Amino acid sequence: MTERMTLIGGRTSKQGTALSEGKHGANYLQVTSTLEMNVEDMARLGLKNESRVRLRTPIGEAVLRCKGRETKDLPKGMLFMAYGPLSSRLMDGDTAGTGMPLSKHLDVEVEPVAEVEGPSGE
Repeated sequence: MTERMTLIGGRTSKQGTALSEGKHGANYLQVTSTLEMNVEDMARLGLKNESRVRLRTPIGEAVLRCKGRETKDLPKGMLFMAYGPLSSRLMDGDTAGTGMPLSKHLDVEVEPVAEVEGPSGE
């Protein structure tokens, strides 16, 4: 099942702290590969915390892990992710003269990704 939602990219304090450890560090990669999603949207799509989803835009796609947020913190139909390598795959290079690619209100397709089974079927 694929749904259209609105993605907002941005900076977070955790991202900034992790950046000081380096862009290849585990903390930075964890923060920038996590998608925050409304818990009601997650339930409707059969997702739980740490489930994987694929986001697609006309520019590209990325697979991220989900983290649920309550409606008071993130409205239904809205997604948030910290800027990083995966968010860059979704944004157009056009900066509209600002020097920063447009990253607010991106129309994205959201699709659950089946977990890959290990050799023993786990």
